[in-house]
Amino acid sequence: MSRFPRSRPFAVVAASAIAGLVFAGTLDWQGIGFSSSLAKDTRQAQSVPAVEDRAQEGLRRETLAIVSASGRHRFEVEVAETGAARARGLMFRRELAADAGMLFDFRQDREVAFWMRNTLIPLDLLFIEKTGRIAHIARNAVPLSEELIPSRAVVRFVLEVPGGRAAELGVDVGDVVQGPTIAAASAEN
Repeated sequence: MSRFPRSRPFAVVAASAIAGLVFAGTLDWQGIGFSSSLAKDTRQAQSVPAVEDRAQEGLRRETLAIVSASGRHRFEVEVAETGAARARGLMFRRELAADAGMLFDFRQDREVAFWMRNTLIPLDLLFIEKTGRIAHIARNAVPLSEELIPSRAVVRFVLEVPGGRAAELGVDVGDVVQGPTIAAASAEN
């Protein structure tokens, strides 16, 4: 029998809640703070159809270029700037064109973690600093995995592209991503 019979169930519930927030992307690793609005956005984002093959409605689109030793590689991306858009990401998509992706703008520099829950296709995740420099690449993230994929650095952006595409194009850590959203962030003080 436990010395604190009520504390153990509470600890289990609290740990489960924290794990849920981490997985949902609502735990801010830098400040270990919580965002109730992101938690709400995540619940809403997960109440969508099981599969869809179209872009999220209402997201801004832009052209990005990844500049690597092998050249300049162009991508047409959706920009996820709100909590709801970031929480949903590329979930429930069955395919993604080779030159398409999604740019997540966190609007501040911080460590982040992603997962592949409800994501049906493999993705490369490029973790990008405010300046556009790629700080880390998680290659071929496994579809439907709930394993956390950490940024391993303080970043402002994450670019998701089709799995294997970064290796195919010779993209590596230290390469630079250029585009309007990243340029605007770089110009901030």
